[in-house]
Amino acid sequence: MQSPNRYQIALLSAYALALHGFESMFPSPVPWLRLGLANIVTLITLLLYGLRAAVTVTLIRVVLASILNGTFLGPAFLLSLGGGILSTLSMGFFASLTPRLFSATGLSLIGALFHNGAQLLLAYALFIQRIEAVLLITPLIVLLGTLTGTINGIVSELIIKNLKKSGEKIQNVDT
Repeated sequence: MQSPNRYQIALLSAYALALHGFESMFPSPVPWLRLGLANIVTLITLLLYGLRAAVTVTLIRVVLASILNGTFLGPAFLLSLGGGILSTLSMGFFASLTPRLFSATGLSLIGALFHNGAQLLLAYALFIQRIEAVLLITPLIVLLGTLTGTINGIVSELIIKNLKKSGEKIQNVDT
């Protein structure tokens, strides 16, 4: 596996932040619902450079996006941080089991499930404290997370295949 340098981490973080910003320009049917386009960069980083780099990109993106959006240390920041970290760690764990066990789409679905679970748990524990409300919204969250996780995984696979075709030095990618 390649080790990324600081420039590569900064560039990947900038891509993730740009996708996050681009995504926020579009209206959402539900205020907190996002496609999670920045997670494409996290997944690609995980597959190309490993868990440590992916966690670093996630942390930089979440902190900088929340500062730029004016939500730093607020509820949206806490939900984003918890979901992003657990999602990245879970994808890293399952990616480490067997290289060919999960495709990028499978890992993305795992990440989406853990991201949604972390956010629901944090929302319950810190803000809502009514299990009925959390249980009511859970099926919708899981359904939408499955759809966006699938789309993000497919896009990640396509990007990685194109990088391999372009002759980039890519190691540890068996998609």
